Amino acid sequence: MTGMNKKVKLPIGIENFEEIRTEGFYYADKTGLIKELLDNWGKVNLFTRPRRFGKSLNMNMLRYFFEYGCNSELFQGLAISRETDYCEKYMGKFPVISVTLKGVSAMDFAGAKAMLRIIIGNEAMRFQFLAESPKLSDQEKKKYWQLIELDASGRQKYSMTDDILTDSLQTLSNLLRKHYGQKPILLIDEYDVPLDKARLYGYYDDMVTLIRNLFGQALKTNDSLQFAVLTGCLRISRESIFTGLNNLKVFPVTDTRFSPHFGFTTEDVKQLLEYYRLEDKFEVIREWYDGYLFGNTHVYCPWDVINYVDLLRSEPAAYPRAYWINSSGNDIIREFIRMATPGTRRDIEALISGETVTHRIRQELTYRELYDSIDNLWSVLFTTGYLTQRGAGNAGVYQLAIPNREIRQIFEEQIQEWFQAETRKDAPQLDAFCLAFPRGDAETVEKQFSAYLRRTISIRDSAVRSAKKENFYHGILLGLLSHREDWLVVSNMESGDGYSDILVELQDECIGVIIEVKYAENGNFEKGCREAMEQIEKMGYVDTLLEDGMERILKYGIACYKKKCKVQLFSSPDDSLME
Repeated sequence: MTGMNKKVKLPIGIENFEEIRTEGFYYADKTGLIKELLDNWGKVNLFTRPRRFGKSLNMNMLRYFFEYGCNSELFQGLAISRETDYCEKYMGKFPVISVTLKGVSAMDFAGAKAMLRIIIGNEAMRFQFLAESPKLSDQEKKKYWQLIELDASGRQKYSMTDDILTDSLQTLSNLLRKHYGQKPILLIDEYDVPLDKARLYGYYDDMVTLIRNLFGQALKTNDSLQFAVLTGCLRISRESIFTGLNNLKVFPVTDTRFSPHFGFTTEDVKQLLEYYRLEDKFEVIREWYDGYLFGNTHVYCPWDVINYVDLLRSEPAAYPRAYWINSSGNDIIREFIRMATPGTRRDIEALISGETVTHRIRQELTYRELYDSIDNLWSVLFTTGYLTQRGAGNAGVYQLAIPNREIRQIFEEQIQEWFQAETRKDAPQLDAFCLAFPRGDAETVEKQFSAYLRRTISIRDSAVRSAKKENFYHGILLGLLSHREDWLVVSNMESGDGYSDILVELQDECIGVIIEVKYAENGNFEKGCREAMEQIEKMGYVDTLLEDGMERILKYGIACYKKKCKVQLFSSPDDSLME
């Protein structure tokens, strides 16, 4: 832990470096990025990392370092402050143009352009002194006024023409160089978000043209530029966005030089937990949020770690939660599963089991190509953080793995949602399967459930407990039975002396169904079914159904192993109400 004063608060959702450093927030020192950048920079530098790994905060940190030398106390005690030569040469020596494009997410092109005008116009407003600068000509001052366009009350109108918008970043660069006598640094955060949203809402070609022209002026033909830094998820080059930009340097997640500076390292996490006296939570945090390999550095998702540590401060016994799921859309997983071939489904099963699969990764996909093929989706899953590397071969071939328990949970949930949607497409078949339970037709239940298991993507991890495997089959069966909206279907309901897997009540017919699912270790189906029945009897699961007025009760033991199952219907000769 480094910092100016004793920190208490955690910076959840705060991407302003100055606010973190002056308002009492914890900060994991990432200023080593500055020295690494200055040692390796090109004219235009692109960092591609998954979302929620600190890109925006790092970009804001760069802005304060290069622009605000008078506020050097922001960096007091941090790694860069010990690099005196770099501080003397670079700190506070450059004007900085800093924009983030993550907010350009309109549903149509006109709305997206309006958002872009606001973002660039607001950045231009930071330099209002240019309107009175004695170093600028009247013509140059006029160009500045065109960027901010104030109405009679002094508010921005955000009405740049398309030509002015396209030239805006280059224009601002020229004006700042003329005023300061120093070329500015340009920072563009989340540069590819407008392209992602344009693909989603159907104006992709228009947005590609706009971004290409904007970047061409700002990055390619801009003699007033010192250097530029961009961040994003994907490298977009084949769209000609970076056409002719021969001095573009790309630093992907596989690059070793910057690997410790995005996300939390193991040492970062240990220092954080020690600071808050939560050292005993290290292993559970490692299991849930570690697992990424950036270059040769093991990396945790900082968004997850900070949120969970914050929760632990008020609830010391709190179970980990999947914070990344709620902050990042999972459409790519759904589409990946939908498009999966039989071979791909086997790969997914291997990944969920903790194994690796080998695929070629394309680092230069375009958003237009994302869903063109299943091969492209492997690359997208890697670049967006749903998969990570465990080793590299030749020509862009990597061993891929699911990084941690949180991401595995995303896969499992999306698999179940996809499977339920697929099975509901054949409602008559699903009805026949469900109705076999109250009819006592164990043979049909077994045949149909086995058929469903062959179609889905199973969990076959030998390292997890049987209960974990049972949960998978339990979830699949529960989803199938929930198709009957006229039935009461409950899961893990307290009944008798324990919690039954699934209870079903057909209230009009006064029929109750008890289902206990077991994982058949080594394919021993008979033993699994027997253990299921013994649990039903021992725990008294029948009691709840009797209390609810069910007059005919059927008890099923279902044993599952890989993509097969055995179903047995048990009767109780001591009770005439049971069959």
